[in-house]
Amino acid sequence: MSDQDDDIILAELNDEDLVAQMFDDLYDGLKEEIEDGVNILLGRDWTPYRVLTEALVGGMTIVGNDFRDGILFVPEVLMAANAMKGGMKILKPLLIATGAPRVGKMVIGTVKGDIHDIGKNLVSMMMEGAGFEVVDLGINNAVDAYIEALIEEEADILGMSALLTTTMPYMKVVIDTLIEKGMRDDYIVLVGGAPLNEEFGKAIGADAYCRDAAVAVETAKEWVARKHNQMAASA
Repeated sequence: MSDQDDDIILAELNDEDLVAQMFDDLYDGLKEEIEDGVNILLGRDWTPYRVLTEALVGGMTIVGNDFRDGILFVPEVLMAANAMKGGMKILKPLLIATGAPRVGKMVIGTVKGDIHDIGKNLVSMMMEGAGFEVVDLGINNAVDAYIEALIEEEADILGMSALLTTTMPYMKVVIDTLIEKGMRDDYIVLVGGAPLNEEFGKAIGADAYCRDAAVAVETAKEWVARKHNQMAASA
């Protein structure tokens, strides 16, 4: 942190300048500063949902865009996401207590036989940064683990990750099982991982292939909005 940053007293900034500073602090991965900023805004009678959407999601959108465009790289995004988590830890119980609207809920995990999780972890963090609720199942997940979590958590989205060509086909096993159980249309299915591509995603029946975490967030938002519009139209 520079001397100039040391001179900034967050509590003395007006709301607009404080949010702008929080964008910078998120970008730089400054967790303590983000936690301080969240508490200051809450102390100024901002609702937890407003703090989430305007200060945290707004800042992480910039991080996601720069990651997508190759300006930021994985280590920097992980630092930003960790700072975001600091703010979310404060907001999460308040959001639940106030019944704030959620963007959507995602169950995510690496498929059976695969123990790679860096990409999946990044997607989880970026999705939380975009206001989604995320249930991360970790690595080496069999079909039953996915299905149980989808039902129990009342999720909107299933995210599956694989880094090995040998574990990629297991994604189709999960999707085929959802079809057999008559559950496929209940969920948006997103897949990702280094060896995958768009053609593979289509071939196994996924709704979309996401090449990285930034694309996963954009895709999830689009599909959830589409789902909500369809539900509203049929109501």
